[in-house]
Order: sequence, then C-alpha cells, then structure tokens
Amino acid sequence: MCGDDPVVQEEVKWERWQKKRTFVREVSGKYGEVYRQLLEQPRVYKSKTVPFKGGPAKFGKNIINPQSAPVTQAIETHIDVLAPGSHGQKHGHINSAVFYILEGTGYDVHDGKRIDWQAGDAAIVENACVHQHFNADPDHEARIVIFKAKPLFLFFHLLFQKTVEYPPTEAMPGWENFKPED
Repeated sequence: MCGDDPVVQEEVKWERWQKKRTFVREVSGKYGEVYRQLLEQPRVYKSKTVPFKGGPAKFGKNIINPQSAPVTQAIETHIDVLAPGSHGQKHGHINSAVFYILEGTGYDVHDGKRIDWQAGDAAIVENACVHQHFNADPDHEARIVIFKAKPLFLFFHLLFQKTVEYPPTEAMPGWENFKPED
C-alpha cells in the first residue's frame, strides 16, 4: 500500500496531504556552526500564528515539523478540531501517535474497535492501525493536539500512510458556519 493514493478528491481542501513537504532537512556545515545555529532556534512556537485549514467537519494546523521548526527532525505536532457531531478522515500510518484531548468528548475506532475519550485524556494510536476520530458531542467542538515521530519513520523508509476515507465535505446540520477559534 505504498505509492500514490488512488483516492482522488476533486477539490483540494487538505493541502497538507496534497502538497510537496519537507520530511527531513539537510543538516550540513561545520560542526560548530551547525550546533550554534540549532541552539539559536526558537524553543517556543506560537500556535495562534498558524491558521486552521480544512473544514467543514475537520480543521487542522501544523505547529512543529521539519519544515517549520529547524530545531527538530524527528517529531511533528499538530492541532485538530472536529466540528460538533463530526469526524475526521479514516486513515492509517506506520508510525504511532499520541494525542491529548484539550476539549470535548468523543471516541476513536482503531481497527474496528471503539475507544472512548474525553478532555484531559491522552490516547495512543498504535503502529499501522487504521483509525478514525469522532466528536460525540453534537453541540461542542473537540480539540486535540497530536504528537508523532512520522518524520523519523519516513527517514527510515517506513512509508505506510493511507487515507481510506476523507472527512465529510458537508457540515452537520446547524453547524454550516462553524470555524474553530484560534
């Protein structure tokens, strides 16, 4: 299951799945210079400066990854918001992921098994699991921060990444104008 994703979506809403990205950067130069440059990198990245993309059911923003944070090569962090009563894409990837629920109640389906979660919980998606995130609350958003070592896995040629089903293209009734706040 490697190579191009056979699922074609006419309108590109999820730029991060369609555009060319940097997964591992070149680190070159004299050791002292490279070391100094890395030490000079910011250690705080303001998530409020990054706009949410996507919608109408799932919104996301990438905060830390090799493209945006030269101090890291091995991890990425992004924030996802699921609109009230909605869900994200059904997908799988070889790398594990840890996600922390900032707001909301919902559940995941991991390889067919339902796993409930709520604000304050940390959940793990195991390696190579096909999964999907669901917001069970019809009146409030779910906000999740995700941490994963995907860049490191890709560097070691552990490439499995597959979208089985995209997020809904229609908003839940009554939530047609929903947009997450920064």
